[in-house]
Amino acid sequence: MVDVVSPALARRIALAAQGFSRSLPESPGTRAVNGVIDRLALLQIDSVNVFERSHYLPAFSRIGAYDRTVLDRITTGRRGRMVEYWAHQAAYIPRELWPLFEFRREEYRAKGSDWGGWVTENRSLAEWLRAELAANGPMRASEIEHDSNERRGPWWGWSDVKRTLEMMFRTGDVVCVERRRFERVYALPEQALPSELLGSAPAEADAVRELVGLAASAQGIATEADLADYWRMKRAPVRQAITELEEAGVLLPVEVPGWTTGARQTPAWLHRDAKRPRRIETEAVLSPFDPVVWFRPRTERLFGFHYRIEIYTPEPERKFGYYSLPVLIDDRVVGRVDLKSDRQAGVLRVQSAWSEPGAPAETAARLVPVLQRAAAWQGLGEVSVTGRGDLSPALASELRAAA
Repeated sequence: MVDVVSPALARRIALAAQGFSRSLPESPGTRAVNGVIDRLALLQIDSVNVFERSHYLPAFSRIGAYDRTVLDRITTGRRGRMVEYWAHQAAYIPRELWPLFEFRREEYRAKGSDWGGWVTENRSLAEWLRAELAANGPMRASEIEHDSNERRGPWWGWSDVKRTLEMMFRTGDVVCVERRRFERVYALPEQALPSELLGSAPAEADAVRELVGLAASAQGIATEADLADYWRMKRAPVRQAITELEEAGVLLPVEVPGWTTGARQTPAWLHRDAKRPRRIETEAVLSPFDPVVWFRPRTERLFGFHYRIEIYTPEPERKFGYYSLPVLIDDRVVGRVDLKSDRQAGVLRVQSAWSEPGAPAETAARLVPVLQRAAAWQGLGEVSVTGRGDLSPALASELRAAA
């Protein structure tokens, strides 16, 4: 008989798997940051820096104001624990996972002129770039001198050099060894990865099964769609992997009332090591690219929270703000805040703050310490609320009381 898990317990299981069942450490260091990486297995990268770049935020949400240079060391260079690849979207992954994505690199190689085919069609340029990196070591595209290195046309104005390097990044002909001013620094795989990770790829079915297992561990409880989205994998091989992991006792089939597709119950699975906490006590703001909320159907299923970022929405049409971050209080997403780090003025600006229906009365009081911690983490001296949004007056009042 399939075990029934209540929606409230499912939320707690999911949050515990994501590392929200513990209190913040007093002085979070390398061990705490590595603990976040162990749980999530990836950190999604995004270029928006209005508050803080997205890959820094999951650790802040889970362990508090850690030293960002710790994560920089983990994600940079041959000695770093992580390497960048197109895993979910662009993301840092533990470098031991690199061989598991050979099937994806092969897919890019087989694609048409937009991706892997571009390298084939521009083989002479690709070979020249390999030779240039072999001779000079890791380089940014902007540092490479070549007649084709002129920004033009579509693809964000990429030059042919930049576009070729980006395609080679996807096919694994080059890797991103670090970022400087957020610009990728490209290297040959042998310049950035230990030899034991090169040429050791498992069969696709084995790789998918291992990745599904990692996704299940990171999510605690999940549907097939959730497990497929974590690494952006096709549903058919994920379905087969689920069957094999269920037979092995790694995944346990469960039913969550309310998790439906149309009128039908949506199958779900619990990881065998998932904890079932009686309560979650936490306060956090979440990156739009945090695994808790990045797959919007799962966010709505878990929290009843409809979430879209409005970066690409014209300003007059925005409802919640340019870069609104979900607010997590205990096991519920209770609101969102649009944050901006005004580094010149030394102020963390709450450009808008909104509560969700049924948000607890103490939402503002519990959110203020998070905002103060975020300001200090960003090296900012104060928090300022502009007044837009139904939660803003209460936040402003709590900030005055705290001062």
